[in-house]
Amino acid sequence: MIDYQKFTLSNGLRLLFHEDKNTPLAAINILYDVGARDEDPSKTGFAHLFEHLMFGGSKNIPSFDEPLQRVGGENNAYTNNDHTNYYLTLPVENLETGLWLESDRMNELAFTTKSLEVQRQVVMEEFKQRYLNQPYGDTWLQFRPLSYKVHPYRWATIGMELSHIANATMDDVKDFFYRYYRPSNAVICVAGNLEANKVVDLVNKWFGDIPGGTMIPKNIPVEPEQTERRFLEITRNVPDDMLYMGFHICGKNDDNIHAWDLMSDVLGRGSSSRLYHDLVKEKEIFSQVGCYITGDHHPGMLVFSGKIRPGISLEEAEKHLWNHVETIKAQVMDESELAKVKNKTESGMVFSWMNVLSKATGLCINELYHDAGEINRTLGKYQAVNGPQLQQLAQRFLNPHQACVLYYRAQQK
Repeated sequence: MIDYQKFTLSNGLRLLFHEDKNTPLAAINILYDVGARDEDPSKTGFAHLFEHLMFGGSKNIPSFDEPLQRVGGENNAYTNNDHTNYYLTLPVENLETGLWLESDRMNELAFTTKSLEVQRQVVMEEFKQRYLNQPYGDTWLQFRPLSYKVHPYRWATIGMELSHIANATMDDVKDFFYRYYRPSNAVICVAGNLEANKVVDLVNKWFGDIPGGTMIPKNIPVEPEQTERRFLEITRNVPDDMLYMGFHICGKNDDNIHAWDLMSDVLGRGSSSRLYHDLVKEKEIFSQVGCYITGDHHPGMLVFSGKIRPGISLEEAEKHLWNHVETIKAQVMDESELAKVKNKTESGMVFSWMNVLSKATGLCINELYHDAGEINRTLGKYQAVNGPQLQQLAQRFLNPHQACVLYYRAQQK
């Protein structure tokens, strides 16, 4: 059980506090309700660009990292399709330094031409290195638009194409910041060996005067139901053929998400999974294979992926994957097999809760998409999953006309 208290500032900023007496560190996690899904289709990659710009200096503080490092702090951030997350840890006695830094960049960035150009080049280079010039790097640049036709999940967080970031103007950047980086669009969690009253006072001191902003309506189009198989084949200069096969499932707030997560673990998580044991060790169809869910807020995907051994065709490899899909549909999973992945999930969750930053991040994410208390209900929902539920979901969603299949073929030399 993770105890917490919730407060809301007058500007709409939601504050969560978790007292942890077992650590000398304080954690600050700030989650902004903006991700790649909120972007204009003609100006993609902005959420990720902002992850970089937020470290390029704010109105009163030219360097974010330097003052934090002086007081023994560490920080990082990430962007996905649904949100952008900033987090740091520092000695508990230096908490106010972290709040000062975070509040100044929430209030107003420096918005200098130099900062924009530096971070623009960083992001463009990342696009080239990770997505264009790396083997299999463009997989999701191909697979997302195959799987989504209307919903903005059809592009990756890096953006749809390089030109969108290359052509970003200072006006574009300011508009994005003042639209989404406002207290009313954020959740902050402070965790550590602290007193609630002190934390509330400090957060009000540093964040209370920041203009709240306007709640942004989420007019995100709903992806139509898929009615026929989607297929794409591409050829690249890569070592081996790869196969990707995905199916639309539910979103993060649907209780069935826990069943899908466990199903993906049974099928393709680690060397004890069904796919690894059968298709890597026994039949030697794949050299590596896995199954996972994307875990998106809106309806996401269950994805199979595998690197195929030389001499095995993509068509044959796909048939073997379908055999496992059909087995899930035809047979109720044995409770002992299900219990094994439930136990792994439970141990992973309990272990993560030993980390003060993990708890702060988890509270923020649950508050953003449901309510913070959901963090304490999640384990029970995993434990409630049963074999018939998995079978029914597989029968409903894992059918040929619902499949999105990508053949990533190695160029013949």
